[in-house]
Amino acid sequence: MDQATQRLSPLPVVVIGNGPSAICLSYFLSGYRPYFKESSVHPNPILQRKLEANLGRSIVDQNLEFLSEGLEGRSHSPVAVLFDSILRPDADLGVSLDSVLSWRLEPDQYIPHLVLGKGPPGGAWHSIEGSVFTLSLGEWMELPDLPFRDWMRDKRRYLRNDRAMTADVAQYYQHYIHAKELQENFVCGAVVTSVRRLSRLPGREEQMCADNQTLDNPSLANLFEVSGYSVTEGGSEKAFSICTENVVLATGTYDSSTWLGIDGEELPFVHHATSEVETVIKEYQKAMSFDPILIVGAGLTAADAVIAARHSNVPVIHVFRRQVNDPGLIFNQLPKLMYPEYHKVHQMMVQQACTSTGPYNDYLSLPGHQVVRFTHDKKCVLQDLASGGSRTANIFMALVLIGSEPNLAFLPDGGRSLAINPELPISTKRNPIGVDHYTYECTQERGMYALGPLVADNFVRFLQGGALAITSALSKARSRVNVQSENSL
Repeated sequence: MDQATQRLSPLPVVVIGNGPSAICLSYFLSGYRPYFKESSVHPNPILQRKLEANLGRSIVDQNLEFLSEGLEGRSHSPVAVLFDSILRPDADLGVSLDSVLSWRLEPDQYIPHLVLGKGPPGGAWHSIEGSVFTLSLGEWMELPDLPFRDWMRDKRRYLRNDRAMTADVAQYYQHYIHAKELQENFVCGAVVTSVRRLSRLPGREEQMCADNQTLDNPSLANLFEVSGYSVTEGGSEKAFSICTENVVLATGTYDSSTWLGIDGEELPFVHHATSEVETVIKEYQKAMSFDPILIVGAGLTAADAVIAARHSNVPVIHVFRRQVNDPGLIFNQLPKLMYPEYHKVHQMMVQQACTSTGPYNDYLSLPGHQVVRFTHDKKCVLQDLASGGSRTANIFMALVLIGSEPNLAFLPDGGRSLAINPELPISTKRNPIGVDHYTYECTQERGMYALGPLVADNFVRFLQGGALAITSALSKARSRVNVQSENSL
């Protein structure tokens, strides 16, 4: 960390978070540029003509708004749909066509940057149970110019129903930064505690920045100061402070698990993180308890916990607010042939509803129920939402797996001022950060950008468009500055 801050201060870009969106952004910022391959044919004839009209010009340097006009896909972001379309033409139609892009490393396009992450590159993928299969197809987890299927083949690993295990995905992301020689840009073990705008304040002659530089220099005004601490291999903490022209928020959503907000939820037998599923199962097996574990939630994370518990012969009470036939339930939206394990969980949820007798022993499904409170003697009070009736169950432990929200505590008021609705906390589903669709710059804070789940791009295949948009915006801004400098000479 010290070498990095001494080498470049202020830095042009600091990225907070080191998951796939940050890795992809670092790839672009390091000078890798996508070009339309002259011999390629895109299935969309209009996009084909636009790409052919700019042969020999990097996609980064083109008009992204013009290129993405009229395209449709499974993302709200036009640039995300554009980049996915040229990386994976007609992917949503179930076909596997070659990308129409070629990649070139152009060192003169390098934009100095640091990527700060708490753990190893890959972010939250390292905290997910490794034996869980990805919801997305394995090929949709890959980053530019390194086919995931080829990497799996080299590792003698295989996809199941075209899906990969999360452990393989995490290893792929770590391998990617070394294969693309990005590791010099990454600082692991870095915890950011504060991001603030630096500006000259009335009545103050000086305000310090990193490396003892002061804001008396006009070029240092309106920078951001990123502060925090780095954790060494020995476990000691060392404070850092970096001045930067631009900050990119790429923290994802796994830092802060969503709570029910009920009495007793803070008790030690109640857990909220997916990383604790394996620990709960091991504790149950060690204790040889007869009481079941409680799993709360109707999403895929809760389903993964049910699968893990059933595989280890751990009895389960499964509580969720929706009804099993609710079209909004994720299981009713997944193809059965592609996701057999989730179909099996849904089948259990249906057949074991409100009764523990049936083909699946030691599993009780309680649709249309909610947890009212937990008690110190390891009891939970459950309420039937339809009738209002309640029941009390003895449990060994509880896993409340109802989602997670981003932790932006390093920003004033948790970053609320950046949200689409600043009156509410930032939520990836209900209240994401508001950004310009073509640059991903925060609409409420110049020089600050956000990408990935923070702006509701929750799938790896679509978050890469945000990296393209940010790189394009920064690259064009740098070009304008260079032109102005040349004109002033």
